[in-house]
Amino acid sequence: MDASPDLNAKRSALEGALEAAGRVLIAFSGGVDSSYLAYAAHRVLGEGALAVTAESASYPASHRSMAERVTREFGIPHRFVTTRELANPSYRMNAPDRCYHCKTELFDVLGSLRDELGFDAVAYGVNVDDTGDFRPGHRAADERGVLSPFLEAKLTKAEIRQLSREAGLPTAELPSSACLSSRLPYGTEVTPERLLQVERGEERLRALGFRQVRLRHHGHLARIEIACDELARALQPEMARLISSAIKPLGFRWVSLDLEGYRTGSLNEVLGISSEFRAGS
Repeated sequence: MDASPDLNAKRSALEGALEAAGRVLIAFSGGVDSSYLAYAAHRVLGEGALAVTAESASYPASHRSMAERVTREFGIPHRFVTTRELANPSYRMNAPDRCYHCKTELFDVLGSLRDELGFDAVAYGVNVDDTGDFRPGHRAADERGVLSPFLEAKLTKAEIRQLSREAGLPTAELPSSACLSSRLPYGTEVTPERLLQVERGEERLRALGFRQVRLRHHGHLARIEIACDELARALQPEMARLISSAIKPLGFRWVSLDLEGYRTGSLNEVLGISSEFRAGS
């Protein structure tokens, strides 16, 4: 489907924002949003855009593989850096502002790289839909002057997916994702061991044929969220047995299926946060 005049105008606004930014480092995870941002920046700026992927225990191997694929297939300049958010006790304690400490580390590392390489700015792929959930990482971006071109262009997730389809990006239909730490309830310490349990568990669920999954780590209990349109299959007795057999050996005593299915930010439901504390506040 061809882009509407409104979407074409937003694409032009995005390209204008990138052109005005000068030489830009793109915070690039290999997900839907950052992949299109890296693609668009490369298209506008050429070698003046560099996609940078931060690796740590909270970054899934599957994301790294996709990041490498996108940059290889589209000829986007790319490099990896290491972030050490787990060295920060404020991050490990996993309070509701965990993402702030993660993004602070990320943008500090990218800011240093920007200065080292003589680039002008750092940009990341936050979009209009992201402003509707509790995302304290946006505050870290604002404090460090990180650009948000999708917000400038007023692009939504669905629109970014459509533009990604038109560009032929393999990420266009990827399920929404987030760092592995987002699977741990607030107050549960973030450790490499727990992150590995989550990563391996979600890999095993995808190996069973499920597309949109989350493994929420509640100590000895693994709470599995599966997209509503896949939930009926998961609830079949034989499949339920296979899920339990796949997850328990990772160190869980119990495995449950969340009957509400997958939804973004389900661990934020316990917070009861009012709108004034949402993203950007």
